[in-house]
Amino acid sequence: MRRIPLGRRSHVTGFRPLEGEAVEHERALERDFVLPVRFLDAGATITSQPLTIEFRDGARLRRCPPDFRATWSDGRSELVEVKYRPDLRAQWARLRPALVAARTEVAASGGRFRIATECGIRGPLLDNARRLSALRGTLLDPAACEHALRAARLLSDPTFGRIVDAMPCDRASAPGAVWRLIAHGALRTDLAAPIRLDSPVRAA
Repeated sequence: MRRIPLGRRSHVTGFRPLEGEAVEHERALERDFVLPVRFLDAGATITSQPLTIEFRDGARLRRCPPDFRATWSDGRSELVEVKYRPDLRAQWARLRPALVAARTEVAASGGRFRIATECGIRGPLLDNARRLSALRGTLLDPAACEHALRAARLLSDPTFGRIVDAMPCDRASAPGAVWRLIAHGALRTDLAAPIRLDSPVRAA
């Protein structure tokens, strides 16, 4: 078991050994699962293969090590198995007893278990996390940022585009300031949706 603190500069290690051509393919999906967790909650911790669950499958004793336990800074915790949907369908007869055992184990302690597939992992939230994570380490233009924050507070229905239009600064630098403020959490928008000019944006 290895605990992986999800700080801004952390990386993902400690994946279980996998065999065959799908090794990097599956690891890529696991990394994509971790990135939004790291972005949304810097205080969260993710543990790779946190436990091994033993269960009976007919006459056989089998073992199942779920992929991750994500523990959020507010105390919430969930056990997560990461799988590609085609693999889940193709291997369902073999995987189902292990997934049922994991759900039963977690439910007994009042926890939560879920299966995360590429359909839920790869979407606007992941795209936004990738873009905004890279901006967190960049420098802010104090004047442009103050203009953006002022516009967000004064506009009745602020959107990304309306904030940019209201900023009395270079049109080339205004969008960058808004993006950086969103990355730093000073401006807020729905990160589960694509960020466009008409996206509602408000001051934190």
